[in-house]
Amino acid sequence: MTITLVTGGVRSGKSRFAETQAKGVSPSVLYVAFGVSIDHEMEQRINKHQIRRPKEWGLLEEPYNLLNGIHIYQSYDCILVDSIDTWVSNQCIRIPEDQLKNPEYPAAILQETKEWLAHISEINCSIIIVTSETGLGGVAMSPLGRFFQDVLGEVNQLIAEQADKVYVVMSGIPVRIKP
Repeated sequence: MTITLVTGGVRSGKSRFAETQAKGVSPSVLYVAFGVSIDHEMEQRINKHQIRRPKEWGLLEEPYNLLNGIHIYQSYDCILVDSIDTWVSNQCIRIPEDQLKNPEYPAAILQETKEWLAHISEINCSIIIVTSETGLGGVAMSPLGRFFQDVLGEVNQLIAEQADKVYVVMSGIPVRIKP
């Protein structure tokens, strides 16, 4: 079992690189997707990913709960999770803005991440996790944006700590940074 984290800026080529890595592991791939089609532009992004994916790959769409469907993982040789930042975003959108300073919300997101990491560390397959790197841009202008950056930064650090390999993708070029 190996965990690989693929991070980088938005539109950097992370997903394409992760898909190539998954294809190299096995044809038995489960694609775990968190995208929610809330508008036409998001629908187009989701469609782009669907078209690029091999038809024989399995698909688990679970926008809100990392642990839902985790029992399916064991049926595949490779799990491609794309992307953790979308899952964190889905969590953040559900929090009332006046509650963003409530420490229970980030604690719950981090706890779910820790539980998920504990479960996937016991699964005998390759797991590739895609996320966006929040440290590449400036501080967000809105309270929700800052909350998202803070929580995603912590989630990314938890995953990177447990990952066997970490890549950063910049302008379509992957660079291995761990080990």
